Amino acid sequence: MNQNEFTFVDGAGRAPLSRRDMLLRTGTGLGMLGLAGILGDDRMLTSSANAADAGTTGYGNPMAPKPPQFAGKAKHIIHLFANGGPSHVDTFDPKPTLEKYAGKPVPNNLRTERKTGAAFPSPFKFKKYGKSGIEVSELFAKTAAHVDDMCIVRSMYADVPNHEPSLMLMNCGNFPLTRPSLGSWLTYGLGTENQNLPGFIVMCPNGYPVKGAENWRSAFLPGVYQGTYIDSRHTEIDKLIENIHNKSVTPEQQAKQLSLLEEINKQHLAAHGPDPAMEARIHSFQLAARMQIEASDAFDVSREPQHVLDAYGEGTQARQILIARRLVERGVRYVQVWHGAGQPWDNHDDLEKGHRTLAGQCDQAIAALLTDLKQRGLLDETLVMFGGEFGRTPTVELPQAGSNAGKINGRDHNHYGFTVWMAGGGVKGGYVHGATDELGFQAVENRMHVHDLHATILQTLGFDHTKLTYRYAGRDFRLTDVHGRVVKELLA
Repeated sequence: MNQNEFTFVDGAGRAPLSRRDMLLRTGTGLGMLGLAGILGDDRMLTSSANAADAGTTGYGNPMAPKPPQFAGKAKHIIHLFANGGPSHVDTFDPKPTLEKYAGKPVPNNLRTERKTGAAFPSPFKFKKYGKSGIEVSELFAKTAAHVDDMCIVRSMYADVPNHEPSLMLMNCGNFPLTRPSLGSWLTYGLGTENQNLPGFIVMCPNGYPVKGAENWRSAFLPGVYQGTYIDSRHTEIDKLIENIHNKSVTPEQQAKQLSLLEEINKQHLAAHGPDPAMEARIHSFQLAARMQIEASDAFDVSREPQHVLDAYGEGTQARQILIARRLVERGVRYVQVWHGAGQPWDNHDDLEKGHRTLAGQCDQAIAALLTDLKQRGLLDETLVMFGGEFGRTPTVELPQAGSNAGKINGRDHNHYGFTVWMAGGGVKGGYVHGATDELGFQAVENRMHVHDLHATILQTLGFDHTKLTYRYAGRDFRLTDVHGRVVKELLA
C-alpha cells in the first residue's frame, strides 16, 4: 500500500483518500463546519451528493436569471464611459459667468481651496433643446435631440482628483480596497438572460484603461461574475475574441473533450464539496463553448441593415456602441463601453481640439443608440449612462513641465463637481438634477455622491442597495459600502 493513501473506499465507490484529503476532511473540515455555523453560510454545508445533483456546479447555474428584490424598470445597463474625465462646463453644464472672468483670476469665494489658473470660458456654444429646453453644448448636438429622454445630473461629486481612485470609486464603489464592480454586483443579483454570452461585457479598444481589469473585476464575488474584456478595435471575430474557434480539433471532437472535462469536474465537486473557484472555471469552459456560435453573430455588425450602419456612423466608437445594442438585445445584463485605453478625455491642454475630436467620435452613435433602443422597445428596460470618473476645472491648467507641457489651453481634474446623464430604464426624462456653482467648480445644489448614483441605479433594477450583499471575511459587503441614498427625484 502506498504510504500516502488509505485503503478506505466509501459507499459510493469513490477512490481512496490521500493523507492530505483525510487531514482536510477531519481536522480542517470540522473547523470549517463550526465556522459555517458562526457565519451562517449554508452553502458551506451543502453535501457532496447534493452538490453533484445541483447541475454542473454545486450551487446550480450561477448565471441563471434571478428575480430582483422588487419590480424594477431596468433590466440592462449600457454604460458609456468617457474615460479620463470630460469637462462638464464644455458639454452638459453651461456656465456663461465664465465670460465675465475670462483670462482673469477667479475670486476666492468662487473656487475651491485648490490653486487654479485664470477663468477659461467654454469655446463651445450651448443652446436649448427639446420641449424641456435643457441647454447642451454643440459637441453633443445630435445626442441633445434626445434631451427629453435624458436625466442630467449636474451635481455629481467624488472624493479625490486622481484617475486611479476615482475610477475605482465610479466602477467599484470603493478605492482604498479591492471591491466588486457594478457589473459584477448586477450579474450576481440578476444573473443573465442569455446563457450563450457573458452577462457582463467590457469593450475598450486598444488595450486596457488605467487600473486595467480592476475596473470590472469581481473581487471576492465568485469569478463567474467578472466582466469579459473585448478589445473592440478589431473587426474580425477571431481577433475580437481570442480563441473563439479551435483550429486543432473538429466541433465534434471538442464537444467530446468538454463532456469529459465536465464529468471530471463534477466528480471533483462531489468528492470535495462546493468550490466557487471550480464552479467559475466550469462555467467559463461551458460558456466558451456556447459562445463560439452566439458571439460570432452578436459581434458581427455587418449583419445590420445599411441604414442602421449609416445611422451609427463610422469608426471604432460607433461600432462598439452598435455592438452594445446588439448585446443588450440578446439579453446581456451589463455592457460597459470605454472610450479607448489610457485617458482620452483627459485634456490638460488642447482641450478644444481634443474634446471636439472625442465628441465627434461618439455623438452620432449615442444619438443612434437612443433612437434604436426606443424604436425596438428596449429603452424603457435599458438604462443608458454617460460620464467619466470626474469633471474638469472651469479654469485653465496652471503651466507646468508635465502633462500640459506649459500650455494654458486645457483644464485640470475636478472631483468637486461634474455631470453624469442617464436615459431610459426608469429614470425621469427631460430633467436636470442639482447644480454646480456659477462657475462650475463644485456641486452646491442637491449634491450627489457616486454612492448615491450607485444606490439609485440599483433601485431602477429592483434592488435595495443596502440588501444586495455578499458575506465575505465575516462581514456583509455591498456596492455602496456603508454609504449611499436613493435619489428618488431621478426616478420616473
